[in-house]
Amino acid sequence: MQELGIQLPTPPEPFGIYAEAVQTGNLLFLTGMLPTVGREAKFIGRMGAELDVQTGREAAYLASLNALAVARQHLGTLDKVKRIVRLGVAVATSGDVRDQPKIADGASELLQDVFGKEKNPSRLVYGVASLPLGTPVELELIFEVA
Repeated sequence: MQELGIQLPTPPEPFGIYAEAVQTGNLLFLTGMLPTVGREAKFIGRMGAELDVQTGREAAYLASLNALAVARQHLGTLDKVKRIVRLGVAVATSGDVRDQPKIADGASELLQDVFGKEKNPSRLVYGVASLPLGTPVELELIFEVA
């Protein structure tokens, strides 16, 4: 990640009563990751209303940075990640928005840059009416770990 110039943020703290990461066997499940900085949402709004595709991509990128920070905190190092099994991307939309995959690519591209194309996950992308804190995206990740 240093070669890519990527610095991970401080892992976000839960906004409720839940664990940020749960490991069972060789699978690490992350809670819904939001595009937050500290305890605040950096992006608020819905695609097709207040926000455009590029802003949505930036939000997805930030949410994936937060996910990597949580995974590193839980595992001690991201070197234990054997592959990303699943990436779920919920996108808050308004009206007839069809660009959810382009927005999700903001997260997918970062994960591919960090782990390599051979560790790309299966992906589910869908539009929703609203997300926690009013954010435009929420990610769910499942990692296979050593």
